[in-house]
Amino acid sequence: MDTKFVPIIILAGPTASGKSALGIAIAEKIGGMIINADSMQVYRDLRVITARPTDEEMAQVPHRLYGVLDGAAHGTAALWREMALEAIAEAASSGRIPILLGGTGMYLRSLLEGLVEIPPIPDEARAEARKLLETLGPAGLHKALAERDPQSAARLKPGDSQRLVRAYEVVAGTGRSLLDWQKEAAAPSLPNPVFKLLLQPPRAALYARIDRRFEAMVQAGALDEARAVLARTDLPPDAPMLKAHGLPELMRHLKGEIGLDEAVRIAQANTRHYAKRQTTWFRHQFRPDLVVENDLGRQENFNPEVEIFPFIVRYLLTARGGGV
Repeated sequence: MDTKFVPIIILAGPTASGKSALGIAIAEKIGGMIINADSMQVYRDLRVITARPTDEEMAQVPHRLYGVLDGAAHGTAALWREMALEAIAEAASSGRIPILLGGTGMYLRSLLEGLVEIPPIPDEARAEARKLLETLGPAGLHKALAERDPQSAARLKPGDSQRLVRAYEVVAGTGRSLLDWQKEAAAPSLPNPVFKLLLQPPRAALYARIDRRFEAMVQAGALDEARAVLARTDLPPDAPMLKAHGLPELMRHLKGEIGLDEAVRIAQANTRHYAKRQTTWFRHQFRPDLVVENDLGRQENFNPEVEIFPFIVRYLLTARGGGV
């Protein structure tokens, strides 16, 4: 089946905004398949800490790309885009509507706008970048990058180890700056008709929900997950999974550096700051077709049968030229 005419729904919003529950409700209504677009929920090591859907939730409607990567893997926007396109094709072949659900703007942009196709990076260049990070730390790697690619270094913070590694391995492996590659023509953008739904709850309600959710995570086994990650000896220091919100703070607690109450407090604050950055990105970069500003935690204030479903059904009728 040619998947380029399959209508797609993107349900986006900051962390803890209620995407998962609403996504299931939409999928049940229209016969959808939920496809994860969250950069941390792809890792199988962190089900609780990343608030992945439960087994019961995943049994309600088909879910894809949750827990598909090992924690040592370097999940990238390019890798996710490839997997997402495969999942979209699977949904289409099974007669379901793909519902992209998540809050990672880089992932959504890679699908909607395409990506620059950088040649494969030799293993030697990757190993060199990781070795520099391990021996010199992020600040030392930033200095080493500045010597080889001053333009990229000037745009990156010394503490942003993941992007520093990427920039260094690209210039070491290709001889060209990552910025030069990014000026090249991108891979084709998504040709499908897309309906973009954005959750944008009141800030105070969102922050309160973030705080409650992290406390619930600790009760539900987040410490055990952090302990298991800490026990792994095969994780590279720049493994993206290690930046999952709440994980660094819980690992510091397990190492005896801070108390549990402090770890929870710092993790909650960092997650709130992340939600604020997400909200800013979506406001300026996403261009949604429908914005829901309700607090989905207060169901009496929100009825998806009235406020969302009619818009989606109308979109599907238009996109398909017929019935849902």
